[in-house]
Amino acid sequence: MTESNQTPPLEFEWRWKPFAELTTHEVYDMLAARNAVFVVEQNCVYGDIDGQDAGAWHLFAYAGQGNDKQLAGYLRVLLPDEHETDVRIGRVLTTTAFRGIGLGSSMLEQALKHIVKQWPDAAISLHAQAHLQAFYGAFGFEPSSEIHDDDGIPHVWMRSV
Repeated sequence: MTESNQTPPLEFEWRWKPFAELTTHEVYDMLAARNAVFVVEQNCVYGDIDGQDAGAWHLFAYAGQGNDKQLAGYLRVLLPDEHETDVRIGRVLTTTAFRGIGLGSSMLEQALKHIVKQWPDAAISLHAQAHLQAFYGAFGFEPSSEIHDDDGIPHVWMRSV
């Protein structure tokens, strides 16, 4: 894991939870943010609710105070199963108001820290938008597939080395 040179100028409340421990507000925030970024902003009509959230761990970055907290970033972590042997990071996003401040790097650092602590011997992979290969490469991920189309957006599987 590589340390980021950028640090978000804001303090974030980090929440790392399995699905069963999420509050209704967290589920709403998660689904609303994923819809806003992946469906509306990227103009990509696909079934985001894919049946995998219930078995996943979820990382939230909230900004603000008290009842005024808003979701700034999110990702989910899927555990190995009968089809995939790696821990998989997915649905990585920062909301519009929190882009360009290094939150993506901080989120990935947080996620990797939790993954290594909970599943120390697991390999880690992610399905990245192709233009983000250098970003994920800075954290030790290398392409493990060819670039391919996923709902109209070039993607590549990457695996930590």
